[in-house]
Amino acid sequence: MNFPFTIQIGDTKILWHIVLETIGFIAGYRYFVYLRKKQSDSIESENRTWILIGATFGALLGSRLIGGLENPPDMLASKNILAHFYENKTIVGGLLGGLFGVELVKKAIGEKQKSGDLFTYPIILGMMIGRIGCFSMGVYEETYGTATSLPWGMNLGDGVLRHPVALYEILFLGCTWIFLIMIEKKFGFAPGAKFKLFMILYLFYRLMQDFIKPHYTFPFGLSTIQLTCIAGLIYYSPYIFNPKKLLLTKPKYT
Repeated sequence: MNFPFTIQIGDTKILWHIVLETIGFIAGYRYFVYLRKKQSDSIESENRTWILIGATFGALLGSRLIGGLENPPDMLASKNILAHFYENKTIVGGLLGGLFGVELVKKAIGEKQKSGDLFTYPIILGMMIGRIGCFSMGVYEETYGTATSLPWGMNLGDGVLRHPVALYEILFLGCTWIFLIMIEKKFGFAPGAKFKLFMILYLFYRLMQDFIKPHYTFPFGLSTIQLTCIAGLIYYSPYIFNPKKLLLTKPKYT
């Protein structure tokens, strides 16, 4: 395979990553609209619109903030600090930034109902499509793994057999989607719990995955992404230590 994957249109080459990232956003949003109609959203349309705005802007800011902090030496050496933050992004920062944006907007508009569940499966779908785009970049974007001697190691464009972490993540997200559906069918989730469980699982996964990704590591052995994941897990710690709070009082099926 020749990385990065491109589409040739006349004399112009377009990166598959850009195309798939766009498709991921569109597919995730359309799936959200479909689920909202199917499940009859209990949050009124105006408030849901404000929540979407809060999620979008929070995700954009959080993604760039954490992305820009991933490599402090590069950040400090940058001649244009704003350009540095704009050019770097990470989904972990996007998820937590989106969460912060939603909670801020809900407090401002006085919305008390849990709003995250409806976003869960659309987010997973969008992320899976986006990670296909990340894989298509090989080593030309920092979403590849460290060298490995495992039989499924892949040459991602530099002649070194590496962990295909983008493919690992796609597999993880697919399994998470199935797991959430199984839990929902058997037990049912408390309001807001589906999104919380997804976030807990994903943050823990990314905390572990970053041990097989090349990145700037602080002297104590962790990266910015891992520290962000730990902060997110601390936020969700009441549910981690008492997982029954995520489920309905009684199983849906016996």
